Amino acid sequence: MADHTSINNIYNYYLTTYAQKSDTKFDTHKKSELRGVYNSIVKMNKEAPLFIVDKSQETKEYAVGLKENARALHNTIASLGGLKDEDLLSKKVAFSSDDSLASVNYIGDEGDKDKVPSFEISVQRLAGPQINAGRMIPTDAANLPADTYSFDIGINGLNYEFQYNVSEGDTNGVVQEKLARLISNSGIGLNATVEHDGNGNSALVIQSQNVGASESGRLFAVSDEHTSKTSGSVAFFGLNNVIREAQNSQFTINGNPHEASGNSFTVEKLYEVTLNRVSRDENDAAAIDLKADIESMAANISKLVDGYNGFINSTDSYMENHPKSGRLVREMYSLASLHEEDLNRAGLTLKEDGHIELDRGKLMEAVYKEDFNESIDGIKAFAGAILRKANQVSLNPMHYADRTIVAYKNPGHNYASPYVTSAYTGMMFNSYC
Repeated sequence: MADHTSINNIYNYYLTTYAQKSDTKFDTHKKSELRGVYNSIVKMNKEAPLFIVDKSQETKEYAVGLKENARALHNTIASLGGLKDEDLLSKKVAFSSDDSLASVNYIGDEGDKDKVPSFEISVQRLAGPQINAGRMIPTDAANLPADTYSFDIGINGLNYEFQYNVSEGDTNGVVQEKLARLISNSGIGLNATVEHDGNGNSALVIQSQNVGASESGRLFAVSDEHTSKTSGSVAFFGLNNVIREAQNSQFTINGNPHEASGNSFTVEKLYEVTLNRVSRDENDAAAIDLKADIESMAANISKLVDGYNGFINSTDSYMENHPKSGRLVREMYSLASLHEEDLNRAGLTLKEDGHIELDRGKLMEAVYKEDFNESIDGIKAFAGAILRKANQVSLNPMHYADRTIVAYKNPGHNYASPYVTSAYTGMMFNSYC
């Protein structure tokens, strides 16, 4: 049985390898919603035939990747107003007068739109990472004796031990490059590089991917006081030398000073603001407000097309090793073709490869026409159709994977099998237990 640290590492690997890089409010669910998902899976598998699944690592990654792509499409559509038919594509869209200074998304509910304030924001400081810079030492010298060394890095409440070998004659530069790759490829939230001073010296620099000051102290710490192998490399390379502490962002909203632990934050639970640079002077500010309804609709349609095309692209990428993914592309094309007339009126052209080409000029012309509401109903129907398809793929990605059917069930005389429902999920963990 794996210990607690191993289980944490497994989940961290899953999240960093397969899952989306950021979660949304649509990734949280009520008990009733989770119960509905479970009941849908049971119902789907009750009459499904029994089959043998290809258990190769490639198929595991394909199944999980397909599910995550479907979840991303689901979240994209949900973020454009909601999941009910009447809410599709109805989301209000915020705008910033200067995206280079601060960009913004509207995250409030439609019921909040009458009390959404506008404001002006200026930026005094961006949130920054912690940076450790080691000693500048001769790159071509070989100072560390041949041995097996190790050191520990504490980050995000977990402690990781790094072990590496120094062979006879390895120069400081060779070892620094080895450590930079070791740390950067570990997936624990750190980037490491080797910097040169132009005089034949080099230093190892470690930077956290997270920004913002930590209440518990530094974002990460490097030591080899209690490590399992030979110590001394931390002091030799200066890996624990902090040259810049992580810092919070500082900004003003309507002249009032504020501070945040990151460069992205929410304002009154209505706006999600991302700071992109520091204001050049006291008059360099960005105005934040909501777009008009007609412009919001155009922006929502544009995002819908981007999400749809992104799903087609990700599905196409599996075609060479998993030909059945082509079946999913054809199904998406068929759904879009049912609404092709409405799509064309809005400046959207369905291509033979399943993609949709957007003419933004024609879209803006179309949204101002009096009869555009008729096309909107068709585009909403299209959004609802691909939403249902995304949910179907998310429930059963193995439908598009190679599998061998071994027996068909007797229709109407079957019992639900709780083990069949987790066929693809179990593949992710079967090598860890």
